[in-house]
Amino acid sequence: MDYVPHTPGEQKEMLKVIGVGDLEDLFADIPAKYRLGGLLNLPPPLSEQEIWEHMGRLAARNRLPGATLTGAGAYHHYIPAVVSHVVGRSEFYTAYTPYQAEISQGILQAIYEYQTMITRLTGTQVANASMYDGATAMAEAAVLSAKSLGRSRLLVGRSVHPEYRKVVGTYAWANGYACEEIPFGATGRLEQAALRELLDDKTAAVLVQSPNFFGVIEDIGPLADLAHSRGALLVAGFTDPTSLGILKAPGDSGADFVVGEGQSFGNPMNYGGPYLGILASTEAFMRKIPGRLVGATVDREGRRGYVLTLQTREQHIRREKATSNICSNEALCMLAAAVYLACLGKNLKRLAALNVWKANYLKEALSALPGWRPLFTGPVYNEFAMSCPDAGAANRRLEKAGFTGGYDLSKDYPELGGGILFCATEMLRREDMDKAVSLLK
Repeated sequence: MDYVPHTPGEQKEMLKVIGVGDLEDLFADIPAKYRLGGLLNLPPPLSEQEIWEHMGRLAARNRLPGATLTGAGAYHHYIPAVVSHVVGRSEFYTAYTPYQAEISQGILQAIYEYQTMITRLTGTQVANASMYDGATAMAEAAVLSAKSLGRSRLLVGRSVHPEYRKVVGTYAWANGYACEEIPFGATGRLEQAALRELLDDKTAAVLVQSPNFFGVIEDIGPLADLAHSRGALLVAGFTDPTSLGILKAPGDSGADFVVGEGQSFGNPMNYGGPYLGILASTEAFMRKIPGRLVGATVDREGRRGYVLTLQTREQHIRREKATSNICSNEALCMLAAAVYLACLGKNLKRLAALNVWKANYLKEALSALPGWRPLFTGPVYNEFAMSCPDAGAANRRLEKAGFTGGYDLSKDYPELGGGILFCATEMLRREDMDKAVSLLK
């Protein structure tokens, strides 16, 4: 059956109303080199059996690493079997967004419990569920800060994930905001003196990460104090949320927004997604953050129930003022995170401590190799940056032995002179780390 949403006459009438001459004019902002000039070069149709055979051949080309030493925004953690069991139940796995919210008590309870656990971990009062990923969560908080304060300048730590900075920069460009970077020092932490100089009365928000992209733990309190001293807000991100099990909650250090990637909470690495953007804030932004907030109450008979309490949803209430449209988005990823956190409970602290121990074990062992040294002196969580004789050669040697090597920092940080970023989570055994070090001797 053909799908014809609008007739040529209707399209012409709509274009006339919005003052556009041609459909192509709607895509004028997209550079021509990124636009499809013709039909996709697809193979001929296949039968179901042929598709299974084709997909099987493609799957057989996958290579599973023996151990991974890469983090850089996506982390290899153990996922308890109960997570996939609950997420795979048909009432969750096939559910769409709860438009008729109160009859979807199961998903409402899941959202409520997720929001509760995230606010406790981040030291905030409000959390939505959720954004597309950590980068868009940070960008959303930045734009929300600027709009709330009526200011037009954003200061982003250069130690923030490079891809996050690009996304924030794109949001800033689209909204007409200026975006500048705060340098980092020898510790790997942001330079507070430089931040003090950069801050002015136009600054809407200071955006940082802790642990930052280098795995270094920032001191959030002083950064928040500096931002607040000029009337700006502090957006505190994180690289790996398992760090919240051991680090002081950013909200307790003065952060106005806490954002980051929630993939580590029960969501496997899967070729870049789907991911889970965590966005939490103080109560002051309860009516401004995107998405939905679920509350708990009792019915007339005193039975506990869950309700869609606030819904500043873009398509319903504040469409003209909306900064995003997150719709059904990551509800299943949110559910996985809720189950994961409920499963771990207080053991999240032990897991975080294990990540700290393993990262420091590997860091010390690598530091003993000739020509190898840590790039920064600050304390780290589960990642650390190293200077080495040849990052490319080191990775090739590791990959030949079945490891996924470290992240080459040269393309994002040329000033670091060929540094390499390693990660060690609880998934690395001691013998894995010892073998990796022996390969790099």
